[in-house]
Amino acid sequence: MRTKRQQRDVNGGDKMLDQIRTAAHRSKHTLLADCIGALSLIVMLVVGLHLPALS
Repeated sequence: MRTKRQQRDVNGGDKMLDQIRTAAHRSKHTLLADCIGALSLIVMLVVGLHLPALS
């Protein structure tokens, strides 16, 4: 009977988790820009929906 750690070592470690960490680390700058872009789209949508109420 193997422990989880022994099984992970046999399978080559946490490759998928390492790939996710690497991708998240590489995309920090673009992730911030994407969040700003998404927020600006939401603001434009809310403003656009409230424009008819102003007239």
